[in-house]
Amino acid sequence: MSFLKRLFGGGGSTEEAAGKAAKQIEHKGFTIVAMPYKNDGQYQTCGVVSKEIDGVMKEHRFVRADRFAGLDDAVEVSLRKGQQLVDEQGERMFGSS
Repeated sequence: MSFLKRLFGGGGSTEEAAGKAAKQIEHKGFTIVAMPYKNDGQYQTCGVVSKEIDGVMKEHRFVRADRFAGLDDAVEVSLRKGQQLVDEQGERMFGSS
């Protein structure tokens, strides 16, 4: 079963389901939340980038193929991937111009 199905509740144990917010940072006006989850005994890189735009909270969820044995490593990489998304795409990741 794919990790996306497990992430969004399509199978797997509770332990392997969607990650819980492990750490949150602010970056250039965006909020980045690291949410790695356990998948096949390792932690999958996952997170949410959000920002309030015109009074509406916009969110972009991301999952990457990177996996780590330790939660701390997965959290740090998830935060860096979120920062990279902000730096490269900014508000375009939400579909706005």
